[in-house]
Amino acid sequence: MTQYLLTIYQPTGGVLPDGELEPIVRAVGKVNQDMKDAGVWVFAGGLHPPTTATVLRPDGSDVLTTDGPFTEAKEHIGGLTIIEVLDLDEALDWGRRLAEATTLPIEVRPFQH
Repeated sequence: MTQYLLTIYQPTGGVLPDGELEPIVRAVGKVNQDMKDAGVWVFAGGLHPPTTATVLRPDGSDVLTTDGPFTEAKEHIGGLTIIEVLDLDEALDWGRRLAEATTLPIEVRPFQH
């Protein structure tokens, strides 16, 4: 079994109105429950906006601390899910379901052993 990271990318700026967000939250909850029922779910969580980030950057013998995201971008990581499945095909199937539920791009990447 291999663990995979399903990364949710969302547009930077703006928030969906409650009326549009509610069905997405329900759909994601269903996919998460299906993952749990299938025994592949390890962890999932959403993230606060990139403006809440703190970046720690090595600088010689020091580490600099900066507020805000690592880079300015049109998209940011909005959440993540970790699953444990047999192979990439199965991970991609769950990634597709999550993409359909979130209506956002999902990056599927295996963890190193």
